[in-house]
Amino acid sequence: MNILFLCTGNSCRSVLSEATFNHLAPAGLKAISAGSQPAGKLHSRAVALLHSKGISTEGYYSKSWDNLPVTPDIVVTVCSSAAGETCPAYLGPVLRTHWGVDDPGHVVGTEEEINTAFEQTYRIIRARVEAFLALPLAELTNDKAKLKIELDKIGTILA
Repeated sequence: MNILFLCTGNSCRSVLSEATFNHLAPAGLKAISAGSQPAGKLHSRAVALLHSKGISTEGYYSKSWDNLPVTPDIVVTVCSSAAGETCPAYLGPVLRTHWGVDDPGHVVGTEEEINTAFEQTYRIIRARVEAFLALPLAELTNDKAKLKIELDKIGTILA
């Protein structure tokens, strides 16, 4: 099963999601990330945060959804519509869910405030990924409506 974490810039939240998912996921589940308007580079604080958690960023880069190496089974948007962002709408025939989280890369403040924002974003993403991985996927993949309900519920987890 291939999971696509999608955001506009593909430099921070979607990459945090992809790397965290792949770090925790068992064989047979794989995440990729992409953006509708990729920034062209990963956010340095996102990379540093992942490294501090023991999560490799090797092979990860900011990329467009136009050049995906695989067709996703599930698309998870992680942009924050509450912050006035426009979430990209992936148009392929896939199951979609929204796990919006504020972009810590846009936080302005002290080093401590910015670091706190990145940590909070990571905690939310990790809690959601862990909830996803705890789902009875073998059973739910045969019932897309139930899977969609469970995925949408995960998007409400705030760590």
